[in-house]
Amino acid sequence: MGCGTSSLSAADLTRNGVSPSCVVLPRGPWDTVLAFLVQRFPGVTPAEWLQRLQAGDVQDAQGTVLATDTAYTPGRRLYYYRALAQEIPIPFEAELLYRDDDLLVLDKPHYLPVLPSGKYLQETLLVRLKKHWGLHDLVPIHRIDRDTAGLVMFSARAHTRDAYHALFRQRQVDKTYHAVAPWNPELSWPQQRASRIGAGAHFMQQAEVAGPPNSLTRIRPLHAGTTLALYELQPVTGHRHQLRVHMAALGLPIVNDGIYATLTPEGPHAYDRPLQLLAQRLSFLDPLSGERRTFESRRRLSLQDCLSP
Repeated sequence: MGCGTSSLSAADLTRNGVSPSCVVLPRGPWDTVLAFLVQRFPGVTPAEWLQRLQAGDVQDAQGTVLATDTAYTPGRRLYYYRALAQEIPIPFEAELLYRDDDLLVLDKPHYLPVLPSGKYLQETLLVRLKKHWGLHDLVPIHRIDRDTAGLVMFSARAHTRDAYHALFRQRQVDKTYHAVAPWNPELSWPQQRASRIGAGAHFMQQAEVAGPPNSLTRIRPLHAGTTLALYELQPVTGHRHQLRVHMAALGLPIVNDGIYATLTPEGPHAYDRPLQLLAQRLSFLDPLSGERRTFESRRRLSLQDCLSP
């Protein structure tokens, strides 16, 4: 939540699997909390803030529910809950591969977001897990796109969380992805794609830009057909959309990629063209036990499934 501690526990703060956002009230000219919220968060309409306050969805660090006319007090820490008027169910489930007191490893389907964002709240892997297991401190250790299937690791306990986060910060996790993309036998294989990734032409896109490389992916074909190939991708770095950007830059955009190389509007609730990218394997030395841990997705990509009938 990013704004200090609360006298309330994570269980107290979690509602229906959803953790609140947090803000500390700065010094300013507002007479009421409602006036501040309306100005501070213009993406939420005044009517929506009014409804949240009336519904008891804004409270302070002591658990006091704030009213529509609550006076503004600088330094007060507020927790507020997001809600969606209507959310379309996502008809796919993740598979639990591993669980202990500190770690959960899930095999995520395509189309299911990891974290709440935009039009997704209840229909996210994190919220589903919190509701199912009652693990209110659960946090993803790393993330994969909604479009990508495969392995995601979660931390269940705050006091051991940084040890797992450090594995990713220090690039001590061996990550392997599989992807189906066009086959080009004229390229030299295997490839090492090193480039600088920055903002693209559209806010949804990243792009290769001029400058020293800040990203590196190792790429090799596992099986080549006439027009498509199954590739193994091993990202050394972890930039947003790195694998999709690197494959598109090679002239090999991943099958069914609606962002690279051409941005394609998403159809309404279309689940028939999944991005052919799979987080297939994670391997690392466990920072708590010192043991080598290796997890593999049970999902598979198929060249045959990608060919037009």
